[in-house]
Amino acid sequence: MSTSQREEIISNEKIIAPLSRRKFLGYAGAATGLMAGLAACSKNNSPSVDTGVDLLSGDFGILNYAYALEQLEAAFYIKVIASPYTGITADETARLTEIRDHEIAHREFFKNALGAKAIVALEVDFSTITFTSRDSVLGTAKAFEDLGVSAYNGAGRLITDPAYLVLAGKIVSVEARHAAYIRDLISNGSFADNTVLDVNGLEKSRTPVQVLAIAQTYIKTKINASNLPTS
Repeated sequence: MSTSQREEIISNEKIIAPLSRRKFLGYAGAATGLMAGLAACSKNNSPSVDTGVDLLSGDFGILNYAYALEQLEAAFYIKVIASPYTGITADETARLTEIRDHEIAHREFFKNALGAKAIVALEVDFSTITFTSRDSVLGTAKAFEDLGVSAYNGAGRLITDPAYLVLAGKIVSVEARHAAYIRDLISNGSFADNTVLDVNGLEKSRTPVQVLAIAQTYIKTKINASNLPTS
């Protein structure tokens, strides 16, 4: 990764191609025509394999991985505020609006930082969420926030550039604040229970494979994480 690319990403903290023409096939004789026909038949019968949106490799892959998760969270909270659940209080509206704005800011940070290397906007699926229900919304928010924190914790060791690691640390600390607030809305005092902390008082972590297996439930767009670093 070049110095200029690194500087571009750090600076952001302050915040179907046209089809090619069909090849012309010239038939010089019956034999040539037969061979061309067989080749075309073979090509047309070959199934196309959709490998999904490639997150890329190295640090850019990890940044795209985080970008995908921030897209999901931003889309969720945008929907929550656009269609508030029944009985939502003024304080809850204010705090959830702040969380929405944070997630949008995180999403746009990664999008701008990645530039041409950013993955496409993902299509989400929230059909399993009842947005008029407080329990459904807050339960999903809790799941998303806990997942996000564990995702950043698990991805930290895969980042090679110390500057990116610092930025990831700043974002995960905000996500942890969100998680604590949502958890206490559901059950006061549950902000740091043993479902998220281990016996040493350390936050639990998940690998990208584990995180995406959970997140993909809410993302229609197929994601290809095969090129992400694993160690």
